[in-house]
Amino acid sequence: MALFSSSGPLPSSYLKAVPLFALPNIVLFPRAVLPLHVFEERYRTMTADALGGRRTMAMALLKPGWEKNYYGRPAIDHVVCLGEILNHEQLPDGKYNFLLQGVVRARIVHEHDSHPYRTVDLERLPETPVTELDLSDQRQRLTELLGTDFATFLPAAQPFEQLLAGPLPTADIADLIAFHLLDDVPLKQSLLAECDVRRRVKGIVDAVRNLNPAQPLGWPRYGKEPGVN
Repeated sequence: MALFSSSGPLPSSYLKAVPLFALPNIVLFPRAVLPLHVFEERYRTMTADALGGRRTMAMALLKPGWEKNYYGRPAIDHVVCLGEILNHEQLPDGKYNFLLQGVVRARIVHEHDSHPYRTVDLERLPETPVTELDLSDQRQRLTELLGTDFATFLPAAQPFEQLLAGPLPTADIADLIAFHLLDDVPLKQSLLAECDVRRRVKGIVDAVRNLNPAQPLGWPRYGKEPGVN
């Protein structure tokens, strides 16, 4: 069970000295669940510390050129998603598998001089107030875009067609669609950073309209990133 809600109050302590996990091609969104396999020593330590504490970590996007300084402090985008570890397993060799669920958008305001892994202080990103009525036209567009023909063309879209028929808020569904169906990493980062909810949802709808076939849902691979595989 989640410790806190993306729409509810967030204890200030959850934004202080948060472990930072940075990847080159993954953008986590609130509500989305990211499966991770961690084998690098510093990230094993980070995972163990997180499990022994608040069970949270911030997921950040590495900027291009990260390979040159990977074992130092490569540049990252300062808009991140704070996530919570839902469940985990530690393997006999000390590696970890765990599920990290996004909770809230946040911005890094300070990075600590800590070792062996990075820790940061965050501030929650403010979002413009919005109602379901405000987003009703975009929800209808999504429903039409993810209809039967599109679901046949892109099977990964089928769960979202079902979500749109249920009570989950449109903004939350849009975030899940962005995480699972969009491939353009810079676009996903810009959508994560967008605080105007109506503009963000419209951007996701427009991206879905121009969508190419996506990879099947599952346990993602992380390219050259040495910390996970």
